[in-house]
Amino acid sequence: MTEINPLFSSEWMPDALFPARPRLLIVDDQPVNLQVLYQIFGKDSDVFMATSGQQALEVCRQKSPDLILLDVVMPDMDGIAVCKQLKADPETQNIPVIFVTSQDSPEEETQGLEVGAVDFITKPVNPAVVRARVKTHLTLKVQADALRTLASIDGLTGIPNRRLFDERMAAEWRACRRANTSLSVIMIDVDHFKKYNDHYGHLEGDNCLKQVAKILRDGNWRGRDLVARYGGEEFVCLMPETDLIGAKSKAESLRRQLEDLALPHDASANAAYVTISVGVATIVPLDENDVAVLLGAADEQLYKAKQGGRNRVEGRDLSA
Repeated sequence: MTEINPLFSSEWMPDALFPARPRLLIVDDQPVNLQVLYQIFGKDSDVFMATSGQQALEVCRQKSPDLILLDVVMPDMDGIAVCKQLKADPETQNIPVIFVTSQDSPEEETQGLEVGAVDFITKPVNPAVVRARVKTHLTLKVQADALRTLASIDGLTGIPNRRLFDERMAAEWRACRRANTSLSVIMIDVDHFKKYNDHYGHLEGDNCLKQVAKILRDGNWRGRDLVARYGGEEFVCLMPETDLIGAKSKAESLRRQLEDLALPHDASANAAYVTISVGVATIVPLDENDVAVLLGAADEQLYKAKQGGRNRVEGRDLSA
């Protein structure tokens, strides 16, 4: 069972939702201010520190903190500019930012709230106040994250839905473009599923989709891989930093696992059991192309698999 940090537990939220050690990023160009905040939070949290705006942005992308305590007045890039960049990036826009400032100005506070900060704390900080405010905003973040998770899960199969896939696809596209590495997509369609529904009924059809989703979900994926329901009887798998050979190997493994399950399909035109057709596409993302190119290629390969007799895998490397 997950260990609960008493500092961040709440009477009105389930304790299991709170991380044992929240990740906090403290940004200040004065070491003494960093040390003060570290003494307040270091015991109960994983604390990262940055002394400039640019360093703060880099730490955010590498460590994904749960909350940021950000100094407003810094040389080169001030806190307002840092906050603007964080909120403009889909990968960091949901991290709450609390400004820490020595100025008590309504104009500065208004500007900070307008660029996306959630709160202001004045220096010198009061330990009890800063702990209470951090706890409040971590609680709100946990609630928001839970709601986003619920909105991103397919109600029938319990795996991620198209909405989450689209978000992750965009993020992984950017990540693979920066790293100049391959990104692969696997498109899956249950063969003759309309005939299955007509023959067995929609309740059995739903059960069939659940079993297909379970095979896909339990496919021994890596940390950044994603399996989602794409719509109807279609599923999709996202595999960052994976070439065509690796993606086709995974696709073939999934095809065989479903074949081995041998779910009866008396209405199928090509087998006595439920099968899938699979299309795979791989690309090294570049500035001059976009996500639609990769998805379109995977869909074309899926169509090729269907035209070739179904229950098979077809693939194409767009970077070759």
